[in-house]
Amino acid sequence: MATRLGLSLPQMRQYSLGKDVPDVARAAEATGYDSLWVFERALFPEPATQGLYGIEGLPWPDQYRNVADPLVTLTLAAAATERARLGSSVLVAPLHIPFQLAKALASLDAASGGRVIAGFGTGWSLDEYAAAGVRPIAERGKVLDEIIGVCRAVWGPDPVRYDGRITRIESAVVGPKPARPIPILLAASNKKAFTRLVDHADGWLPVGMGVEQIAGQWQQLRDLAAERGRTEPIQTVLRVNCVRLPKAYEGADRRPFQGNADQIVEDLVAHAQIGLEEILIDLQGTARDAQELKDVAAEVFEKARAAGV
Repeated sequence: MATRLGLSLPQMRQYSLGKDVPDVARAAEATGYDSLWVFERALFPEPATQGLYGIEGLPWPDQYRNVADPLVTLTLAAAATERARLGSSVLVAPLHIPFQLAKALASLDAASGGRVIAGFGTGWSLDEYAAAGVRPIAERGKVLDEIIGVCRAVWGPDPVRYDGRITRIESAVVGPKPARPIPILLAASNKKAFTRLVDHADGWLPVGMGVEQIAGQWQQLRDLAAERGRTEPIQTVLRVNCVRLPKAYEGADRRPFQGNADQIVEDLVAHAQIGLEEILIDLQGTARDAQELKDVAAEVFEKARAAGV
């Protein structure tokens, strides 16, 4: 079976949100993309208090200065499309009040006819947590656990009841319900996060850092699932952040998904062989505008399919 392919929606400052999100969403669906994706970056600290991903000295990319709200972006895409699934890779879940996030995702799923994929992560930015965190950053794992629990409760049958540290629902009717059970996928790369995923989530959202690393993590995750007696299959969507260049990258130091469309497709072919179900291709960062994003997305899609992805 061919690997499903998804495309990231335009959320950055070179795009006109109201016009370009529906336009790119429709074009991607017409090209054949199976899914459309958003990510979350709440703010851009200036001066930076910590490096990107919390790594000292690693600068934040300039394109993070202006990232549109993920749920607003997905809603614009939902209204413009009919078939493509609508996912987040990822929502920084603990920046959201659990009940409100569950209700918003349920409404979007009902409105789109059952197309939402809830991709959650815990985030890493001290500044984002200071501005929007429901609890301090040190408690982010516990908050994510509660968000998953609240979502399952709110999306499930009425009356809804939940008794948590942040959320208390005595007994309530909560609608609309999702059109079908919304899958919850988690970004995870260590044993603790893998355990949460195996026990409480539907799938995994790795980031493409190289074939060996992803293949090793995928094996680790499957081994843990077997060890913990999980029988449900784990859904998988690999996110690849492309640095697309107009010409081929010539250096020996080329990173995965850096280069022209042919080089990006070469890397897609290699990563598809790991056996993950879906690959989400993010091309928005290096495109000048929506037209270039649509053109490059179509070129990468056609070349990937021609190459057997």
